[in-house]
Amino acid sequence: MTPNPHQDLTARRIAAFWAPLAATWIMMSVEGPFLAAVVARLPAPKENLAAFGVAFSLALVFEAPVIMLMAAVTALARDGVSTERLRRFSYALSVGVTVVMAVAVVPPVFRVLAGPVLGLPEGVARLTHPALVLLLPWPGVIGYRRFLQGVLIRTGRTRRVGTGTAVRLAGMAATALVLAPTGLAGALVGAAALCAGVVAEAAAVRAMTGSSLRELRATAEQAPAPSYRQIARFYAPLALSTLLTLAVHPTVTFFLARAREPVGSLAVFPVVRSLVFLFSCLGLSFQEVAIALMGERWEGYRPLRRFALGLALATSAGLGLVALTPLGRVWFQDVSGLRPDLVALAILPAALLVPVPALTVMLSFLRAAFVHAGRTGPITGSTAVEVTAIAAALAVGIAGFDWVGVVAGAAALDVGRVTSALVLAWAARRLWTARDHAAILTEKLP
Repeated sequence: MTPNPHQDLTARRIAAFWAPLAATWIMMSVEGPFLAAVVARLPAPKENLAAFGVAFSLALVFEAPVIMLMAAVTALARDGVSTERLRRFSYALSVGVTVVMAVAVVPPVFRVLAGPVLGLPEGVARLTHPALVLLLPWPGVIGYRRFLQGVLIRTGRTRRVGTGTAVRLAGMAATALVLAPTGLAGALVGAAALCAGVVAEAAAVRAMTGSSLRELRATAEQAPAPSYRQIARFYAPLALSTLLTLAVHPTVTFFLARAREPVGSLAVFPVVRSLVFLFSCLGLSFQEVAIALMGERWEGYRPLRRFALGLALATSAGLGLVALTPLGRVWFQDVSGLRPDLVALAILPAALLVPVPALTVMLSFLRAAFVHAGRTGPITGSTAVEVTAIAAALAVGIAGFDWVGVVAGAAALDVGRVTSALVLAWAARRLWTARDHAAILTEKLP
């Protein structure tokens, strides 16, 4: 079961609970650089890297409504009734996002999306469509898997989450290495490998979740379980915030396609983003940890906040060690396999994004506090501000200063993330003191 938050919550206990989830996210973060390195070594690397990056970004947008299922299950699955309702809710949502993505890959619909909406170069659009078709199972499988992972976290079995991700990586890598020599376009190799990996992971997680599901189903109802309407009301702001967050990717694509060095920027941006994600994922993995360990009376708030501060400093320092030193060129050229002209495009954007991992930790902690308090609305508000700030910064950087697309994109992500963190911290000011914690416990917050 979940560790007892009434015990002393030391940094060691937090780290022990967090480490398997961190390992899971680190393993997932390896996907991007690995597949980019494979695609970069296949024919027509610039166009295929660009198409793979666009297809993956679009798949993430369709996936957005199901991403927060893990957090919702961690917070709400307390007994058999609540778990069963969350299961049905999760499955219905997973089917829904798959249907929406299926509509988007219909050729006439995709032509509108690729042309008037995103403005993709013709060669990139031609490769993006079949790659997106291969990713069609992605959002539904992710939703199914994240429900199961939430069950595992709720019952304290975080190591099994990491085991599932190891299966995912193995399936992804094996598929990529088998398909690479076949002559299949690099963008298609990357998409097929991603899809194979998540399907393998979902199967593995399901096999490991049986005991956790039985445990929750055998738990008697301690309090009235949330109705489907209450689950939807709780979850809607979380889904909307994730949708807004992931909408950043096509928004950036829209601007990069119209900036200086459009194809180079579209090719380099997902590679830079993969490097940043390698460090930011440690902060993303902290959100469910904070939700699970916060405690019924917020006993874990202060130790979790201290842990988050140390994690924020460490993650941005790690990215800085790579991006601000000669290791950056080694990473992009020798590890990612970029050509020298693309390496030159990647160095400055990576350096600009050094603050992002620390800001991600801060946002994860704040979002966890709001989820624990049952107030998910402010999360959506801060995310909407972030997306708006990114779009405005991109417009200024590209239309106003004529910056190279990938540089404008990196600067805009910085602006957006800082703005979001400030807005959410301001909204969370009532959560910062012990006195306010007590007030939260005695008030019914909207």
